[in-house]
Amino acid sequence: MQQLHLLWNNLLVLPLLNLQSNYFMQLRNFPITHWVAVLIFLALAIPAWTAEVPINDPEELKAALKVVRPGDTLLLREGTWQDTALVFSAVGTADAPITLRAKVPGKTVFTGTSSLRIGGEYLVVEGLLFQDPDSSVDDLIQFRKDSKQLARHCRMTQCSVVNSKSEDDSKESRWMGIYGENNRVDHSSFSGKSNKGTTFVVWLGDKNKGQHQIDHNYFGHRDELGRNGGETIRIGDSNTSMSDGKCIVENNLFERCNGEAECISNKSCKNVYRSNTFNEVSGTLTLRHGNECLVESNVFLGGGARQTGGIRVIGEDHVIRGNYLEKLTGDDARSAICLMMGIPNSPLTRYFQVQRARIENNWIVDSKCPILIGLEDDKKASLAPVETTFIGNQIDCPKAKRNIEARCSIDGVQWSDNRVEGKSTGLPETSGIELGDVDVKRPEPISRDQVGPSWQK
Repeated sequence: MQQLHLLWNNLLVLPLLNLQSNYFMQLRNFPITHWVAVLIFLALAIPAWTAEVPINDPEELKAALKVVRPGDTLLLREGTWQDTALVFSAVGTADAPITLRAKVPGKTVFTGTSSLRIGGEYLVVEGLLFQDPDSSVDDLIQFRKDSKQLARHCRMTQCSVVNSKSEDDSKESRWMGIYGENNRVDHSSFSGKSNKGTTFVVWLGDKNKGQHQIDHNYFGHRDELGRNGGETIRIGDSNTSMSDGKCIVENNLFERCNGEAECISNKSCKNVYRSNTFNEVSGTLTLRHGNECLVESNVFLGGGARQTGGIRVIGEDHVIRGNYLEKLTGDDARSAICLMMGIPNSPLTRYFQVQRARIENNWIVDSKCPILIGLEDDKKASLAPVETTFIGNQIDCPKAKRNIEARCSIDGVQWSDNRVEGKSTGLPETSGIELGDVDVKRPEPISRDQVGPSWQK
C-alpha cells in the first residue's frame, strides 16, 4: 500500500514541482511556510487508496495485517478452511473500517477446530460460515485478540454458525463471546448447538464496557440440555451483574431455542430487549440478575408447543411493556409473566426482591398461566414484590385456571386499567382489574426472511 501512495505522489505532485513555466518561476520565491501549506493541501486533495487483498491461508492474513490500512478489504478464498485459527487484529477508523470478508458469502467454510478472534477497532467480519464446529474449542468466535487487546466498534455481519451433528453434551463450549465495547452482531445466524455452554455471551467487567448491539439475527433450534448451561444469550454473569451492560437486543428471531428454562439470561443492568420474536421457545426471557432493564414490544408465540414461556422478572426498576404473549403452555417459572420472590440480603448468585417493576400494556392470549406473582425458588425467599404496578394489561385466556395467581402478599402491587376476559380474574375483587371483553390486536411477528444472512435464504 505504501508503494501505491508513493506512485500516486510521483505521478501528480512531483511533476508540479518540476514545472519551469514563468508562472512557476515567480512562485519559487514563496516563503517555505507557503509551500508547506500547498503540499498539505495537495496531500489532502489526493483521494485515499484502498485495496482488496486476496487471502488464501492464515500466513497470508498475518502478512497482510502488517501493512493493512483503513478502508482495505481482505478477501478470504472460497473453500474449506479445516482446523484454522484466524486472528484478525488491526485498527481501522469510523469512516474507513478494515473488512475481513468471504470472497463469495457463505462459500468460505470453517470446519473442525477452527476459530476466530477479532481484536482492535473498527473492524468488520462478513460472509463467513462455521460448519459443525468441534465442541473441543471452548470459544469459537471472540471479540478480542487476547485479554489485553479487546474489540471496540467492531462488527460481525452476514455470518453463520450451524451444527448438524449430535455432540457430547458434557463438553462445554461457547459459540460467540463479545468483549470490549460498542460492538455489533447483525444479520447472522446461530443454529443447532447441542452441547453444554451458552450460545452467545456478552462479557462485562474490567475493560469490557458493553453497549453492544445484537440485531436482525436468527437463533435456530437448540436441543434441550436438561440442566443449566443451555442459554441462547447471556449478558453478563453473577459477578458483574450490578454493572451496566447497556446492550440492545432487538429485531431477532428465536425459534425452538429449548436448551433450558432461560432462553435469554439477563445478568447486568440497563439492557434493552425490544421487538424480538420467540417462536415455540421452551424457556423464557429472564431478568435473572441486574436492574433497570426494558423488555418492550416482543412477540412470544408458543404455538401450543411443550413448556413454552414468556418473561420472568427479578430485581429492581424493570419495565415490561407492550409485549404480546400467545398460546404459552408453561407454568411456574415459564408463566407468561412471572414475578419471583426475593431473598433477604441476597448474594449476587441468588434472588433479589422485585422492586418498582412496571408491567404495562401487555397482551396475554390463550396461555396456561398468564400472570404469576410470588414464585419461590429458594426456601429463604420471603420478599414479595413491592412498589410494583400493573397498568393497562389485557388478558384473554379462557383455559387458564387463574388469570392472575398470587402466591404471596400483593400489598406492594398496584393495579390500574387492567382487563380480564372471563368469569374471574383469579384474585379477590381488586380495584384496577376489571372483567370484560378484550380486543386482541395481534402484532406481526418477525419472519425468517427478515433476519440472518441474505445468502442463507
